[in-house]
Amino acid sequence: MQELQRGPAMRDVAAAAGVSAQTVSRVLSGHPHVQDSTRTAVLAKVAELGYRRNNTARALVTGRSHTIGVVTLATNNYSRSTLALGIDLAARDAGYAVNSMTAAGLNVPSLKDAANRLVVQGVDGLIMAAPLLNAADAIAELAGPIPMVSTDASSPTSTDIVGVNQVAAVRLATEHLLQLGHQTVWQVSGPPEWSDAASRLTAWRTVLEASGREVPPELVGDWSPESGYKNGLILGRMPDVTAILVASDEMAFGVLRALAELGRRVPEDVSVVGIDDIDLAAYSTPPLTTVRQSFEDTGRRAVVHLLRQIEHPKAHPVPELTLPQLIVRGSTAPRRQPV
Repeated sequence: MQELQRGPAMRDVAAAAGVSAQTVSRVLSGHPHVQDSTRTAVLAKVAELGYRRNNTARALVTGRSHTIGVVTLATNNYSRSTLALGIDLAARDAGYAVNSMTAAGLNVPSLKDAANRLVVQGVDGLIMAAPLLNAADAIAELAGPIPMVSTDASSPTSTDIVGVNQVAAVRLATEHLLQLGHQTVWQVSGPPEWSDAASRLTAWRTVLEASGREVPPELVGDWSPESGYKNGLILGRMPDVTAILVASDEMAFGVLRALAELGRRVPEDVSVVGIDDIDLAAYSTPPLTTVRQSFEDTGRRAVVHLLRQIEHPKAHPVPELTLPQLIVRGSTAPRRQPV
């Protein structure tokens, strides 16, 4: 039987470059106190020999795996995939790998199980990209001393939060419709177990009540265009409905289709506002007025925050919520006065 040949070791690179193994280690670690000529020579030999650093061995020495764990929910909506892209890009730029774990269900035990699997694998920190109500405290307790960042703007302030101010997003959308002369604003909300959806629902009620307007019963969707379509068929058959806030652009596309099938013109008869400003929003018929929040940027910022915690574990975490932006397009217009 032929013996398997081992790959080149660090000492092989050192011998080929005429330096010590310690110098090779410093070059690969990005140590600043290495001459440029030496760094160039070592990297050339690394490429020539096909050397791959043993991350397991490095973890034993440094106590770090240079791996970030990400807990996500089982969903295929646009926002989650774009958030993951931002995390991956920022982690790669920082020299970290990303290990993602999808929770089996929308419940705290499933999230705890996913987080525990990542903790056992030795990740240096966790990003909780799972905005589920009442989950943050349980996950924080499980993570223990491992740094953790949440992308859920509704989480308790005991964790380091990076996200978009959801209250501000709903306020922008609702006030925009009221300023156009609509008597009230109906809402197609997201799933009630999602904290983003819950906070948007509360903010919507608050704005309407503060304005002295009637608060209609909300309709509930599941973030999918299909759920928006089904709720749009209900709202479109109600003549008094002239303004609809939809908790995601993807659901708003379904609402737009339903209204079109029922002969309700947008924005002449009904104004519609979404939340997210995904790429397709500008190309719907009509182009969708929406509230922009950058999920990729949130993912990138979450990595920066987490690495700051890893490097400075005694630092006090500071929540960072950015403000969204209202993007006015063709799906909203002033309310037509009754004839």
